[in-house]
Amino acid sequence: MSPLRVAVLLSGEGTSLENLFEHIDAGLPARIEVVLASKANAGGLARATRRGVPAIAVPRRDHPEVGDFNDALHAELERHEVDLVALLGFLSPFEPRERFAGRVINVHPALIPAFSGRGYYGHRVHEAVLEAGVKVSGATVHFADDEYDHGPILLQEAVPVFDDDTPDSLAERVQALERRIVPEAIRLIAEGRVTVDGRRVRIKS
Repeated sequence: MSPLRVAVLLSGEGTSLENLFEHIDAGLPARIEVVLASKANAGGLARATRRGVPAIAVPRRDHPEVGDFNDALHAELERHEVDLVALLGFLSPFEPRERFAGRVINVHPALIPAFSGRGYYGHRVHEAVLEAGVKVSGATVHFADDEYDHGPILLQEAVPVFDDDTPDSLAERVQALERRIVPEAIRLIAEGRVTVDGRRVRIKS
């Protein structure tokens, strides 16, 4: 089986990228072809460079219009053969467009459709969870479309919310989930076990 060719888009330090590299080292049937960052100083760029992976900054601030920003992203992606785009802590809007329709995944630190959409990212999500007083939160991997945190859900798992939780302690448990389910989602796609039927994702056993 040929490895799944993945482009990773990120905005920060790239800890999810590093986790993905480690799973690939351990046998995950994927290969990271390129890393794009929406910030010139994103730490994930250095992580990619250390691994010999092309690392390119496409600063969001240089492209005030969303369409222009996505033109620049797609221009870089066209230089590489890519089967899947993984949004791993990418804090800017990505348009799949025709080329990547149904081939973009996003990870979100809550149980979509709860605590999701515009403005819900990073610690803001965990703060909102605690303020709402819910008893469970979690992580979601979903196929991305043109809306924030929208698209068919591929994998989703929950963690308890404890009475003494802080945003940091809750984030730690959710991030542990993300480190497990993102590589698993990529494995399922690489193995050809995923089909999308409307809003439902079916996984072959």
